[in-house]
Amino acid sequence: MADDIKSNLPPLKLHVPEPKFRPGDEVDYSDIEIQKAGEQARPDISTKPIDMRDMVYDLIRVLDDDHKAVGPWDPKLDDETLLKMLLTMVQVRTFDDRLHRQQRQGKTSFYMKSTGEEATSVAATMALHPDDMCFPSYRQQGILFARGYPMVDMVNQIFSNREDKLKGRQLPIMYSSKRLNFFTVSGNLTTQYPQAVGWAMASAIKGDSRIAAVWCGEGSTAEGDFHSAMTFAAVYNAPVIMNIVNNQWAISSFSGFAGAERTTFAARATGYGIAGLRVDGNDPLAVYAATQWAAERARTNQGPTLIEHFTYRADAHSTSDDPTAYRSAQEQEEWPLGDPIMRLKRHLIHRGVWSVEQQEALDLECLDAVKEAVKEAAKNGILGHGLHQPFETMFQDVFEEMPWHLKEQAAQADKEREIKWPDAEASKQ
Repeated sequence: MADDIKSNLPPLKLHVPEPKFRPGDEVDYSDIEIQKAGEQARPDISTKPIDMRDMVYDLIRVLDDDHKAVGPWDPKLDDETLLKMLLTMVQVRTFDDRLHRQQRQGKTSFYMKSTGEEATSVAATMALHPDDMCFPSYRQQGILFARGYPMVDMVNQIFSNREDKLKGRQLPIMYSSKRLNFFTVSGNLTTQYPQAVGWAMASAIKGDSRIAAVWCGEGSTAEGDFHSAMTFAAVYNAPVIMNIVNNQWAISSFSGFAGAERTTFAARATGYGIAGLRVDGNDPLAVYAATQWAAERARTNQGPTLIEHFTYRADAHSTSDDPTAYRSAQEQEEWPLGDPIMRLKRHLIHRGVWSVEQQEALDLECLDAVKEAVKEAAKNGILGHGLHQPFETMFQDVFEEMPWHLKEQAAQADKEREIKWPDAEASKQ
């Protein structure tokens, strides 16, 4: 009987997500619903997540087509703050372009740019307190720029030279700064999510006032660590902001493989019973406002917030990637939400506090500063030039006091070096 019933059923079919555009295709983004700037409601920070479920499908926007800041989400920032935001984003983009060139010249092994996504780190960080803890992914170098980390130290780390504060133990661009509350970048996807939630829980346990903010790409939301972190954040009401940078593409697969065909990434918040916002990630003022709202919510024990930044990765995933192999070249040009730097520049010009000439001067100023940082860092060594950390450091800093077995390994390694490279050892004397 069971076999007869099954014989009447159609064969099962597996759905494999497929991007809308491939190399050479004409691009049409008309199906993306872009809400009008200023029309999104701004709920009170004490609003229960169940009463703000529509926010995960909306798109918070502040800058309109006339370059004005409109609506209830306008953070009403002063000119000085906005100019600092513009300067910082230009610094990040200039730095990215220059260091990408250094990798192509063989001075470092790897680099990742954040072109088009600068607002998701710079504007968000500016809305936080300096002592709030940031748990970045590998495309949030804007956090360090916003907090004043020296460019030359960043380049030293990228070159893995003798002044690298991480002593050559991390891949290029995987920075760390305890002083600036910037948690060490990890190449493993989404490990920072449970770490951020755990840190936020610890802050609450101690009765501190600091909150945590964490970032990941949309593809990383498919990782188990993401969902474990969401569960802990919801259960323990952790004071944390969980940012998803939805830039449409992982290294070679589009966002559909992480669930974008079914719903928004902000909608993941609804399933866990926490507050969720969906933001125009190329609108710096909207990013600032959403982060400010979520930070105030966390700081007043109202719970965690998940923010989806709807943006676009305008460049390659990394220097190891060739996006022309899997996406249409027209995508960047046709992206309907524009460029965050251009949008903020036009807003400042509209306010009468900026000009095209000032922007050109700023671009040159930032380029000169990056060139100088690269030149200064290169004095400490570049890839393959031997100006690196002392050999012994590879055994240090694992334990507070080096255990016997590491001491033995270090001694053995030193002995083998003396045998294999006697000239190098003699030159150290």
